Amino acid sequence: MKVAVIGAGPSGLVTLKTLLASSTSETPISVRLFEAEDKLGGTFRYRSYENAELVSSRQLTAFSDFRFPANGSDHLSLDEYCQHLEDYADHFKLRPHMTFGAKVVEIRRGNGGKGHIVTYTSKFPPVTRVDSGILKDDQTEEAENQSATNNLETYECDAIAICSGLHVEPSIPTLPGIAHVLSRGGQAIHSSEYKSRSQLTGKRVLVLGCGETAMDIAYESIQANAEEVTMCHRNGFLSFPKVLNDFEVFGVTFDGKLPIDGIITNLFENAYVHPWVKATRLRWFVSDFFIKRLLWFLTGTPAGCSQWVGELPSHRLGRAYTFLNKSTKAMPYINRPFKKPYLTQRFARYHDPKETLHDSRVIHLRSFPEGFDETGAVIFSKSERKEEKMWSGKVCRPNLVVFATGYEQNFKFLKRDGEGAYPTASEANVREVYKQGDETVGFIGFVRPGV
Repeated sequence: MKVAVIGAGPSGLVTLKTLLASSTSETPISVRLFEAEDKLGGTFRYRSYENAELVSSRQLTAFSDFRFPANGSDHLSLDEYCQHLEDYADHFKLRPHMTFGAKVVEIRRGNGGKGHIVTYTSKFPPVTRVDSGILKDDQTEEAENQSATNNLETYECDAIAICSGLHVEPSIPTLPGIAHVLSRGGQAIHSSEYKSRSQLTGKRVLVLGCGETAMDIAYESIQANAEEVTMCHRNGFLSFPKVLNDFEVFGVTFDGKLPIDGIITNLFENAYVHPWVKATRLRWFVSDFFIKRLLWFLTGTPAGCSQWVGELPSHRLGRAYTFLNKSTKAMPYINRPFKKPYLTQRFARYHDPKETLHDSRVIHLRSFPEGFDETGAVIFSKSERKEEKMWSGKVCRPNLVVFATGYEQNFKFLKRDGEGAYPTASEANVREVYKQGDETVGFIGFVRPGV
């Protein structure tokens, strides 16, 4: 049996290692991994930035058969994690089965619908390379594809494991009038192009999005002495620190440095839930009832952990409807105009980091823009949320727009139409790995846990 694995991120490496370990003399398995870049690591290497850390703890991130060293932080830097992946590949002797600089351009069915044919080029520029301030457009990519057509090679196999990841193709919404920002010397970049604080220093930064990367970039903007920082969201977020500490209860300070994902992924969260109970979301109602009241007692607000603004609407009930945002370094600067004394603070409180206590700077939280006017000023969506009421009279005229708007799930290399069309990850209905009836096409690593 021959298998092609697409992508050398953590999912691709584990898939390669597992397939090789499953090979026997009775059922031999030949595996070849194709990676478009020149090194392994995927998003963790090529879409990383200065000071970035994993938001999942080492306890949950570790491979069951290749643990992290005992010493070190609970949350690794991306450089440390990439080195761990390098060590993993060496430990299990995976490199002889890996082909780097091999961009897969097409996967199609074999003759008579049996097997698969992978077409790739090993002389293609890495797909994540971008010029400063501008992503590759469709015409550039088409031209590069055309220049590489003379160097195409094929690999025939019996099964495909697609491990290309969730974070490859930037998602950039259209904002009318953004040309007015650019014509005045401003820049617009996707968060995948952000690399260091030097890009933010002295800028009027507008961060579009409220996920973990958006929070990181907003915080880094403050630390880089940006002239002004504004962060925009569409419908709120749920903020929780990745490490649970800095609580004071009845005069006793809790500084246990306990990773929040280790608390969430407990026995009861992973136990079997009857489909009827699951459909009613009863466990979420019960857990949210207690968690929100505990947060109110400890931090003065039930919206999140010391989250005084940007709360989710009531119909999005906690973790049943959203991911936790575990990048919280920006929250003291977002909270500052909204945080106020609360009833229980004489008994319990949450301490902001000491370095923020004597810092008066603010990150302005606003609604998502409708566009820009002819002067380059942001036209914010009308909203009754308190943050929009707070800042509604303030003009925001950025000279750096950062689209922290995530990624699109794109499988351009798969034949999608007509006879022999392939499914995509969203159509995988058997443990969200493959589509029933098409067992030789697997999608590995496309399920994100809610922790």
